[in-house]
Amino acid sequence: MRLCTITYRPRRGWSAPFPTDADSDATLVVVFGAESFATAPAPILEVLAAFPRSHVIGCSTSGEIAGDCIHDGTLTVAIARFATATLVSASTAVNGSADSCAAGERIAEAMLGEAATAAALRAVFVVSDGLHVNGSELVRGLNGVLPPEIVVTGGLAGDGDRFRRTWVLNADRDAEGRPRGPRENLVAAIGLCGTGLRVGHGSRGGWDRFGPERVVTRSAGNVLYELDGKPALDLYRTYLGERAAGLPATALLFPLALRTDAADDKRLVRTILSIDETERSMTFAGDIPQGSRAQLMRANFERLIEGAGRAAEHARGIGAHGTQGDTLAIAISCVGRRLILGERAEEEVAAALEALPPAARQIGFYSYGEISPYATGACDLLNQTMTMTTLSEA
Repeated sequence: MRLCTITYRPRRGWSAPFPTDADSDATLVVVFGAESFATAPAPILEVLAAFPRSHVIGCSTSGEIAGDCIHDGTLTVAIARFATATLVSASTAVNGSADSCAAGERIAEAMLGEAATAAALRAVFVVSDGLHVNGSELVRGLNGVLPPEIVVTGGLAGDGDRFRRTWVLNADRDAEGRPRGPRENLVAAIGLCGTGLRVGHGSRGGWDRFGPERVVTRSAGNVLYELDGKPALDLYRTYLGERAAGLPATALLFPLALRTDAADDKRLVRTILSIDETERSMTFAGDIPQGSRAQLMRANFERLIEGAGRAAEHARGIGAHGTQGDTLAIAISCVGRRLILGERAEEEVAAALEALPPAARQIGFYSYGEISPYATGACDLLNQTMTMTTLSEA
């Protein structure tokens, strides 16, 4: 695999020229950028024009990761030309939260559309609109169709802490052959195939649980109405104090840890997307099952940074990436982690990069939700984690 990473900054332009010999049917182009490129897409259209044969995927962010740095208002791009692996692309419009599971099924069925591809499919990387999709249902649709041995990772697009609009990018063109560019209400995926492909994944949190564990007494999908019979929004306001004026963004400081029952050791973290003052409810990036148990969480700075490094270590170990040859590392961390860490956010990015193989190139983004196996097996929707996907060839 031949790999390069470049960045675009307004008024400065591209950090390096596009590689002239990289465009091919076996080339993956990954693009992460600010929401503002939806209305000023010229740099993205440059990428699409330079790589007409390649498989392109990307989305808007709550911060772009390039190496050990975090940027805002930029594009970060990875171009990976594989030597033996083959790639397939799929995308689908998603018509609101209720269509999320079906959207996951459509993506998975497209991935398995050809028997030869299905036999060799090793991994699927997926990005989704971050505001109009129920991430738990999207994942359920993917898991319902894809075999469990196929590694599924990815994330939900971001828009800083504004929660107004997100976009997703693929290589689709209109009837006149022009690139469609970044779009809302879209889910896109890349399937990676081949026996020589090495795929790693890892996901870690680092939050501390506090306060009583409460029962979800009223919910519907990803909307939480009541905890212990009391309005969820009122409870959050109590814990946020003066920060409640900044809802929904300030609720990212106190995510929820969910488990099925008191005997379940597996806890999934859920982060907020929006609030409803009339219903006194909160909408999360993933499902909040009625009857489950929920506990508030708060940040432990050192554990958050350590968790990022452990996610990368896990991905490196599972992927069996050697010290020679290029490795593409895609880091997806939750916007809540960035808000909590503040000026220390680059420490988690640096910790992840340090744990990767020496030749690894790291790009990524801050998200509204992360998709990865909890440890092994089928994927989950995760929140408030650092999630790592690593790709290389034997």
